[in-house]
Amino acid sequence: MSMSFDMYMHDVIQPMRDELTRIGVKELRTAEEVEGNFEEYKKGTSLVVVNSVCGCAAGLCRPGVALALNHEKIPNHLFTVFAGQDKEATAKAREYFAPYPPSSPSIALMKDGKLVHFVERHEIEDHSAEQIAKNLTDAFDKYCD
Repeated sequence: MSMSFDMYMHDVIQPMRDELTRIGVKELRTAEEVEGNFEEYKKGTSLVVVNSVCGCAAGLCRPGVALALNHEKIPNHLFTVFAGQDKEATAKAREYFAPYPPSSPSIALMKDGKLVHFVERHEIEDHSAEQIAKNLTDAFDKYCD
């Protein structure tokens, strides 16, 4: 029973993962991958998307990120963790987002290893993908070289 449920969840969730990896966002699935990549790519800017199965992730967050990545200035590194699926990776990524409480979906922009911009769930819900993209591209203009 558990095996078939896991297979079902994989089939349901994989397209949600693919929506970001298809546009060049690197998926981090373990706490070690988060720590290793955040350390290796500490210099410059990194975008970290906390992905989720919720409707606002599908209809607003992921499309907003995709739109923002068409901007002339974008972060040097693009990462994602999947809340509720890759729990250890998500928990490790959230350690870098203090003082913000856990929020999914959410989007963090880091520069030289420090959080400089954070988009919480309440800034995603009830906003259009275009508004989310504008929020991100304004931050890209300010922090990305």
